[in-house]
Amino acid sequence: MKPKPRTYKEDGSKRRVLVVTSVQAEREAVLRGIKQTGGIDVLVVGVGLAQAAASTAMVLSSASYDLVINAGIAGGFPGKTDIGSLVLSSEIIAADLGAETAEGFCPLDQLELGTSRIAADVEFVRWMEQALQHQGISVTTGRILTVSTVTGTQETAEELIRRVPEAAAEGMEGFGVATAARLQGVPVLEMRAVSNFVGPRNRAAWRINEALQTLEKASSVLTEVVR
Repeated sequence: MKPKPRTYKEDGSKRRVLVVTSVQAEREAVLRGIKQTGGIDVLVVGVGLAQAAASTAMVLSSASYDLVINAGIAGGFPGKTDIGSLVLSSEIIAADLGAETAEGFCPLDQLELGTSRIAADVEFVRWMEQALQHQGISVTTGRILTVSTVTGTQETAEELIRRVPEAAAEGMEGFGVATAARLQGVPVLEMRAVSNFVGPRNRAAWRINEALQTLEKASSVLTEVVR
């Protein structure tokens, strides 16, 4: 049975969803998937945590939304997901936000200076996972890392897994988008289609078009949220 979407509005008013991407190609894939923009705004907020946080905060300060989704393509960790599949965030983690010590990396939380982890909206993640599986899309729900530098070596990939063993994918904007959403009290989710594996940089092996096609297909289920 196809799952029913979460109801955000109890007064019968139309729900509004903000989908943010880092680049235009991702935005176009989402737009092809939803086939309409009524109730869903899809915007490009730029590359990197800082740019994404500032741009998303500006949008959220000028309009009211019921959900924020950071959508795009990403690197997936081998053994956790497959190229061409989709990853939904259970938690969005700023993987390199902290301090380097003689004992190794110390995250912001352990420094007691704030948090580097923001939980995704559990109920909506669960609904999305079921809806995507209903559409025949291979989907993994797990922790998505936000990094300032895209991983390009096996050594760095292994270090990230040591820090967050449950990591499924890495991107560059999620924690910034999630921070802006949290400050406005809006539920957030990160949705990433896997174009390559995290590890040694090999652009020739990236399957960006396949990932964008997955993102397009996954975005089609969002129309159920605003009906």
